[in-house]
Amino acid sequence: MDLEKHAQQQPPAPPLPAEPALRASDADRDRIADILRDAVAEGRLTAEEHAERVESVYRAKTVAELEPLVQDLPAPGGGGARPAPAPAAYDPVDPSAPAAAENLVAVFSSSTRKGRWRIGRRTNAFALFGSVEIDLTEALFGQRLTLINATSLFGNVEVRVPENITLRGGGTGIFGNFEVDTLEAHDPEAPVVVINGYSVFGNIEAKPKRGKRVADLHGRVRKHLGH
Repeated sequence: MDLEKHAQQQPPAPPLPAEPALRASDADRDRIADILRDAVAEGRLTAEEHAERVESVYRAKTVAELEPLVQDLPAPGGGGARPAPAPAAYDPVDPSAPAAAENLVAVFSSSTRKGRWRIGRRTNAFALFGSVEIDLTEALFGQRLTLINATSLFGNVEVRVPENITLRGGGTGIFGNFEVDTLEAHDPEAPVVVINGYSVFGNIEAKPKRGKRVADLHGRVRKHLGH
């Protein structure tokens, strides 16, 4: 009886410590971005949904934040829906992100954005038998991550960036060209520009512009972030 009473008085065992969240690598982000790119090309996502999710991909810090972004999409290779991942306190669409995005449209025409201007977090570029030029070499970055969602149908989209920022992205060329010259800035706080989308019988090209650099990198970015 005493042993039974003593056992009942023992405090419960402490819970096991939670495993640390696995940090996402660039390869992990690129894998998710590829799935999203296929989904928008197949009509499973709208251009706006694609832009929002891709922005979240490159903001994610852990693998648990990445998986919900493709949970409702089929697995690569034509498989069925992917199994639900472990629960994660993460919303794939950032409610704090501004809904408005700048749209540069060229239909049998041309559209150019260059000089000293402030680029927002998201820009949509669409060329149909036309040409869109985006020159960021003198742009003011009000945030660290900038997403450009580019679509070219029998048209041309060109993006030029300074040599001392980070340039990433990827897309699909269907009887066309999609080329992003990946660039990694030495400064970990430099702006990051991500190009995503697809071209059909068209051309999408993003690369650094020789000799163009953001002179006061920290001052320019922090000033417009309000720091």
